[in-house]
Amino acid sequence: MADNEQVLLDQILVQLQNERTVPIREDEAFELFAAEQALTARQVSQEEIADGVIGGSNDGAIDAVYVFVDGALLSEDSDVLQAGFSAVKYSSGINLELWLVQAKREVSFTETTIDKAASALARLLSLSENEADLLQLYSQGVVSRTGFFRKALKALATKHPKVTIHFVYATRGRAVGPNAINAKVEIKARNLEAQLADVISGAKGNVEFLGAAELWRRANAVPSYTTELTYQENATSGNSHVALVKLRDYRTFLTDEGGLLRRHIFDWNVRDYQGDVEVNREIRESLENPTGPEFWWLNNGVTIVCSKATAVGKTYCLDDVQVVNGLQSSHTIFNFLRAAPVDHPAFDRSVLVRILVTGDDLATRDRVIRATNRQTSVPAASLRATDDIQRDIEAYFLAHDWYYDRRKNFYRNNGRSAERIVSIPLLAQAVMAMGLSRPDNSRARPSSLLKRDEEYGRIFSKEIPVEIYLWLARAQKEVDSFLASESAEMDVADRTNYRFHLAMVATAKLMGCPVRSPKQLGRLATAGTSLSGVDLLAALAFVRHAYSEHKGRTGNPNDKIAKGPEFVQHLIGQLDDPADRDG
Repeated sequence: MADNEQVLLDQILVQLQNERTVPIREDEAFELFAAEQALTARQVSQEEIADGVIGGSNDGAIDAVYVFVDGALLSEDSDVLQAGFSAVKYSSGINLELWLVQAKREVSFTETTIDKAASALARLLSLSENEADLLQLYSQGVVSRTGFFRKALKALATKHPKVTIHFVYATRGRAVGPNAINAKVEIKARNLEAQLADVISGAKGNVEFLGAAELWRRANAVPSYTTELTYQENATSGNSHVALVKLRDYRTFLTDEGGLLRRHIFDWNVRDYQGDVEVNREIRESLENPTGPEFWWLNNGVTIVCSKATAVGKTYCLDDVQVVNGLQSSHTIFNFLRAAPVDHPAFDRSVLVRILVTGDDLATRDRVIRATNRQTSVPAASLRATDDIQRDIEAYFLAHDWYYDRRKNFYRNNGRSAERIVSIPLLAQAVMAMGLSRPDNSRARPSSLLKRDEEYGRIFSKEIPVEIYLWLARAQKEVDSFLASESAEMDVADRTNYRFHLAMVATAKLMGCPVRSPKQLGRLATAGTSLSGVDLLAALAFVRHAYSEHKGRTGNPNDKIAKGPEFVQHLIGQLDDPADRDG
């Protein structure tokens, strides 16, 4: 007889399947769900979870892979993975984490699974292994994703990274209590931990079992966005507070339970950490000098917005916290203090913190973000999430029961269906693929489309009617659902390579010609015409044939073909041929 948690877990999985436009294989659905629960504390989006799932044949008993550098998830176009990368922006002793997830719908944990993973990881995590040799043994997906770790480890070697490797084994079985995990499995798990810790000197290995009870509890946990901030002195005026905060207490405010920076509290900041630039060097020098002036005399301080602030004693309880100005100072303080001896004078210096309580008024928050960043030279297009066009898109989506994730994970944490949540990066990829016929950019640069001002301006423009953005989001979701269906017969790696090219081809077939500007899609958006008018199986066959032809000429693997403009021109040439327009 099944445990109650197993029954409840199965019900959750059924509900998630019912929310999907097209149900996917139950094994794959469980992999996605397990990966999400494994990374609960890392605040990753649904799309980022899906990108890391690589299970299939020759996966080495690894279904999902994620790599984090100081809490930031790496993607294919992350700077640290590029040729010529310089580690100067990173401080010594940064955290490099590898998360490996194995998920099986079985009701037990087996020795065989751990043995297979141990055997595969002995090669996949070895820096001396040749990637071409690995591809003879394992799938493109698992070699590529574990390759993020190998490349990052090499690139950051001069910074002496603190390496932690997690292996999470999830099933529908029982992980604790009587009749739970077999003693032999426990022994094999300890052996795997030792093997992972041996990847590099000083590394830590961790094997975690997630059974039905653990998965169910995590899936039902409500994320907390209440954070405490201890202060020394404060002043209050209406809903505004100003406080002097010891740097030791500010570091505690910035740090999560695992000792990492709480990156989600910077989600609305207009820029990422700039590294070893002049202003950050000056901040660091003011911290290093034991006889220098008070820190807050030399620094503009930090601005926090939140929905509620309650003072108890000398501690603020802050809800829905976002640091909207002071990211450079915060990162520099965090990096310096975690490496400094505990008796360093900097711990007892103070930073000036402004706390603005905006309630649920998101428009006010946006105005605060823009206003508090105008004193620095921030390009207008860098204020991405607070742009008027971004707010317009969110409002239009919401009016049509779709959810534009301008604030990362906002709608997911409010219980909205993942099938109707669209992130800023995914919408940018959809515009680039279907509206500008550049699916190669969508595939090759998933996170950097928004970093270049010129490109951002082409993708997000007031000149593009807002209904076109919703049409593009729906169309990309439709393509993704089709590729995940059994009728498409696509493995995970090929879906990643085909999704944006298929979206471009399907849109061009619906339009009767290749699309060069998103505004061309206006009549489709106004009429509510969906991609259901296109035979997606025939369009997929067309793209597959083109891949095969191109591979025959170049000898390149699918992922390299998908990232290059030459293949796009080949596809467009085929679409322009009247004989091929009808598929």
